[in-house]
Amino acid sequence: MVTVSVKWQKEVYPAVEIDTSQPPYVFKCQLYDLTGVPPERQKIMVKGGLLKDDADWSRVGVKEGQRLMMMGTADEIVKAPEKGPIFVEDMPEEEQVVNVGHSAGLFNLGNTCYMNSTVQCLHSVPELKSSLTEYNQLGKSNDLDHSSHLLTVATRDLFNDLDKNVKPVAPMQFWMVLRKKYPQFGQQSNGAFMQQDAEECWTQLLYTLSQSLKSPNSSEGQDIVKTLFGIDFDNRIHCAESGEESTETETVYSLKCHISQEVNHLHEGLKRGLKSELEKASPSLGRSAVYVKDSRINGLPRYLTIQFVRFFWKRESNQKAKILRKVDYPLSLDVYDLCSDNLRKKLEGPRQVLRDAEGKKAGLKTSAKTPVTTDNDTKMTDAEESSSGSGEASKSTSQEGVLPEKEHQLTGIYDLVAVLTHKGRSADSGHYVAWVKQENGKWVQFDDDNPIPQREEDITKLSGGGDWHMAYICMYKARVVPM
Repeated sequence: MVTVSVKWQKEVYPAVEIDTSQPPYVFKCQLYDLTGVPPERQKIMVKGGLLKDDADWSRVGVKEGQRLMMMGTADEIVKAPEKGPIFVEDMPEEEQVVNVGHSAGLFNLGNTCYMNSTVQCLHSVPELKSSLTEYNQLGKSNDLDHSSHLLTVATRDLFNDLDKNVKPVAPMQFWMVLRKKYPQFGQQSNGAFMQQDAEECWTQLLYTLSQSLKSPNSSEGQDIVKTLFGIDFDNRIHCAESGEESTETETVYSLKCHISQEVNHLHEGLKRGLKSELEKASPSLGRSAVYVKDSRINGLPRYLTIQFVRFFWKRESNQKAKILRKVDYPLSLDVYDLCSDNLRKKLEGPRQVLRDAEGKKAGLKTSAKTPVTTDNDTKMTDAEESSSGSGEASKSTSQEGVLPEKEHQLTGIYDLVAVLTHKGRSADSGHYVAWVKQENGKWVQFDDDNPIPQREEDITKLSGGGDWHMAYICMYKARVVPM
């Protein structure tokens, strides 16, 4: 780290730290936070001319205590006249955010699109944001390590910055803390930070938050992340050769869609993922044997995360390769037939309530004897085609925080609210982007610092089959009914 002062116009910023292991573009993002001058407008005088975004700091030769001169024009908000129409640009920034209808973008700090897209997807979960806001009051528990505490605080602050800004945000503090907690995200090649796997970033961040975010209303310290994202499984493990059989339970935070030549649709990949083979020692045979693991969902979360298993290790080239096959996924997903018999019984009542409510909304006659359907992506009635995650059923979920379970019931039906895509042929390269449904029902593509409105019909076209963006992670929100 090198500390310098920066003079811009009449202002002098006396102690600006430069991390010389990062490209100068990151330093420019820091100055953007201080001055409001976007990186592309900054002209910073150094030895040999202007500082370039990808310059080598060792060649620039910046020294401790050196004063740098910066030129450039900051973004300005022109004041509106006392009377007359008020334009978005004239509003305070907090009001601009509401008017625009979506949060800010995130600067790419050097192959950090995997991190930016992960943050944008998780930032769309209001209950997670509320829990992070309350982390001030909850404080750091005694059994939480310091790096997890710092990453939780950095996540909270970054979410807050996204909500309060229209201009792009530089996630400097979050990125530094993430790399300290999980050093693999700080890997470099030829002096530049390497592209990383967005699913690994997603998993590690949720794991950290699950350690730190505990409900203050629960004497047992309810795991808020588990309530929001945890999927409970009942597993039956049996060996046909020996006749041995056992059962176990486990909690995971995403369903895997395994892709093969036979898989054309998300639901097919999910069903295949419920059965797997494993080899382990057989006590009765006295040697290794093949066991079959059959799984059923026995507990559903508020938000269902699905990972398309697109990357695999290619031995010939000694690198990760990508499955480009097209796999369609729906805007509404019904997982009823993936559930255990016990969970199905619990879902039948709420599903009937939802059918009746949707039928009434469409002016259809309802019947308590309507059978429970188990189609792959069932629309409970024709009326559900007009329903979404922001519909009335989902509005029973509080925007202020995580509701106690007794206030709502899950139905097994989920609505798509976020898609994280990857464009490129390898996990170690390419580009990640987040596509997020806003509270107003509109979709926005967050391509780093550039949010772009999208049509809903374009979201399901991210299913793969070519070199375009293709879904890697989908996040669905539960359609619930009040008790």
